[in-house]
Amino acid sequence: MLVDISNTDSSYFPDISDSLFDGSDCVAVGGDLSAERLLTAYSTGAFPMPYNEMLTWWAFFPRLLILPAEAKFSKSLLQRVRRKEYEVKCDTNFRAVIEACQKVKREGAWINDDIVEAYCHLHQLGFAHSVETYLDNRLVGGLYGLSFGGMFAGESMFHVKNDASKVAFYYLIQLSLKLKLDFIDCQQVSPHFLQWGGKEYPKTEFFEKLNTTLLRASNRCAWTNILNSTSSR
Repeated sequence: MLVDISNTDSSYFPDISDSLFDGSDCVAVGGDLSAERLLTAYSTGAFPMPYNEMLTWWAFFPRLLILPAEAKFSKSLLQRVRRKEYEVKCDTNFRAVIEACQKVKREGAWINDDIVEAYCHLHQLGFAHSVETYLDNRLVGGLYGLSFGGMFAGESMFHVKNDASKVAFYYLIQLSLKLKLDFIDCQQVSPHFLQWGGKEYPKTEFFEKLNTTLLRASNRCAWTNILNSTSSR
């Protein structure tokens, strides 16, 4: 089922847990990228991926989630982390991270200028966060996503140096443990995320976890100080 949400209130998004949406990846078209619409969409399990200049909304099932306590990393990556080859920061250069993700050449590129501005606005509101890796004071990797309730919805990653985005993800896990987040929503199945401990959850189980985590209050503070206390251990 595909719903046209053009000309609807910005706080509206259809309930995609309904069986009418079974078997659908693209669940809605139209609407806007206001903070209200985005937060409502994420709270129902959907996220935007513009396609051919059309605003489309997607939800993939089964859903790949990583429980922070179950994340696992290769010995080589852990060695790189211990050597502190990259300086890691958080929420200090959000726009640069999302713009770097925008430039990554990938099939079905979806991070357009409207997405950049919408998520920068969510960052200003305290919902969107970035984890950044630097080498010689140059941004060489990172990731960004949306945090609300007790979850983190990962959006995109980039790197221009070996393992720079993987190091950022390692520290996202440490932040998630510090904040006692319930899970990281990877949105789509990926070999990397499977290797890092991701598990596929059928639609019913995903919505059980989503509805439970949304009962928690969102932590809208900047993550910079939290990262400092985590990376100094």
